[in-house]
Amino acid sequence: MDQNELITMTKKEVKRYEIINDLIAKKIDGTEAAKLLGLSVRQTKRLKNKVRRTGIKGIVHGNRGQESNRQIDKIIINQAKEYLNKTYYDFNPLLAQEKLFELNKIKLGKETVRQIMISEKLWQPRKKSSIKKHFWRERKDNYGEMEQFDGSYHNWFEGRNESEVGLEQCLLLSVDDATGKITKAKFEYNEGVVPVFRFWKEYLEAKGAPISIYLDKFSTYKVNHRNAVDNEELMTQFQRATNQLGIRVIHANSPQAKGRVEKMNGTLQRRLVKEMRLAKINTIAEANIFLDKIFIPKFNNQFAVVPRKKANLHQKLNDKKISELNKIFSVQSFRKINNDYTIRFKNNYYQLNEIQPTMVCKKDEVIIEEHLNGEIKIAIRNYYLNYFKLPERPKKEIDVKLIALTNRKPANWKPPFNHPWRQQFLYKKQPILAATNK
Repeated sequence: MDQNELITMTKKEVKRYEIINDLIAKKIDGTEAAKLLGLSVRQTKRLKNKVRRTGIKGIVHGNRGQESNRQIDKIIINQAKEYLNKTYYDFNPLLAQEKLFELNKIKLGKETVRQIMISEKLWQPRKKSSIKKHFWRERKDNYGEMEQFDGSYHNWFEGRNESEVGLEQCLLLSVDDATGKITKAKFEYNEGVVPVFRFWKEYLEAKGAPISIYLDKFSTYKVNHRNAVDNEELMTQFQRATNQLGIRVIHANSPQAKGRVEKMNGTLQRRLVKEMRLAKINTIAEANIFLDKIFIPKFNNQFAVVPRKKANLHQKLNDKKISELNKIFSVQSFRKINNDYTIRFKNNYYQLNEIQPTMVCKKDEVIIEEHLNGEIKIAIRNYYLNYFKLPERPKKEIDVKLIALTNRKPANWKPPFNHPWRQQFLYKKQPILAATNK
């Protein structure tokens, strides 16, 4: 052995060398040395002979300083570095590892990718002290027992196509509490009544009604957001609709209370944004197709957990309930009938026809239903009333000398010449709605 050769040893190896020297010097016997080394007597004897032949080198592992047989080819590492710097520069290590394999056919471990990204200054490792500990509420037992629901405003398209979709869009999201699955996600321009109703109508038609929906009380940041709308109206309408469907609504007192959907929002803001960038998706319509057909199935397959119990508690809707969804998920307001059998609603005037499917009196209260397709229906006692829209506000209210409208024309009475019933043909009116029993 070269006298000037420098040999690096660990503390464990130094201790082993001292024990073997004591054994060679017969200060201890083989059994005692084996106990001190934590080896068998046979292994200890072999180590003693190796030290006698090669000296201190006998303690050091033979592969010390040698390149590993399992070392990754430097060409592959360089290719990975190129893709990481060019395409995946803002990805986290797990997503970068997935995309390197999926799109570039480079198979590396997550830790390998992480170390490369750290060395390339693309990833900053978190300190253990900065990781917050959360105490999660125990999951529900069954799929469909509780859906956590939220809307997330974010620059989902990273400024692409801003003239069409705006700078920020709203992702409506429901996450199953028992499985962690994304049960539905849809991009909208805001979290108003109509988008939320459209979301849940589609959900119920596809999956049925969950037992409960867990959502927040629409915190201040949403009300102040420039795309946000009147959330007080949303809560009133949403509560009514879910009551009619027999779905329990649970209000969270803080974002942490519904932490699974909040955490999912954060995950999607990191992952979904980059997936859409790679897929060159720039519109809400394209994004919603991508969510349904590609992203959600793949995401759930990778990250969903197995629930404690196997039952699916979604209640499938019967044909009658499905036929009522348009009514249930309409925005409903109350109005009173005027003396001339007109109804004012949102600065528009609607004239009831002379013939109605049920008795209608002045000052009766009716329900104005704004359906998701834009259609307006006027309802009373489970009947839809016949009406037409007036082109402008009536110049003067005409007190019609009729106690009530019924299912036949009143005998011995004719409306005044200037009443809309006599002048319908002059108006560019909407088609008269057929009265049907609801």
